[in-house]
Amino acid sequence: MNLNHGQQRGTIERSQVRRAELIATGRKLFADTSYDALSVDDIAKQAGVAKGLIYYYFTSKRGYYLAIVEDSVAELVARVGGDADLPGAERVRRTIDGYLHYAEHHRAAYRTIVTGGVGSDAEVLAIRDAVREELVAAIAEGAYGHRGLPPVARLALVGWLSSVEGITLEWIGGLGGPGGTEVAGRPDRAELGAMLVRQLRATLMVIEEFVPECPAPPATEGPFGQCDDLAPVTGSS
Repeated sequence: MNLNHGQQRGTIERSQVRRAELIATGRKLFADTSYDALSVDDIAKQAGVAKGLIYYYFTSKRGYYLAIVEDSVAELVARVGGDADLPGAERVRRTIDGYLHYAEHHRAAYRTIVTGGVGSDAEVLAIRDAVREELVAAIAEGAYGHRGLPPVARLALVGWLSSVEGITLEWIGGLGGPGGTEVAGRPDRAELGAMLVRQLRATLMVIEEFVPECPAPPATEGPFGQCDDLAPVTGSS
């Protein structure tokens, strides 16, 4: 039986919805259980589907897991992409806040992205590296107005981002949750974002010393200004 165009479109849309539902279920499952501890039978049972459907959409458990990681990365990149119409400095602040917002509300997915997920799986690590490149490029565009970077400048920003990853992992570890309590004195997202912006400012000044063609944005420009950075922490204006 031949399907008309409307029927074909409806079938495709239902297929896309079902695939998205399976990915959403997988994100919840892998948030609480390690990759090796979940079988396709377990996944199918939790999702309420026949395991053949998992194979139909994702070929294998690994394919399913990679689709979940890619979906998480796409969401993170979309959140930190920023608004191109904003001034560069404000775009940087929004990028950092969006990054922390994602980590705060998607802790398991964030850990998977940053740590590489399944052991030393090369494909998962490649996905992680791609999101790092996008984040470094977004910061460079906000700071310098372009994404291309000389090697020394890129190394410095990669170093800053590595620090951000470690700090963020420690921060979300103190959020508390099921069976745990929040660490007393833990900074909120605004306070942590202000600290990371100040650290970025210091990194940009170091870059300027070594790469004069990459001058740090003026200290008076929005969030790169000293007072602006400290305001969320100290309450000063």
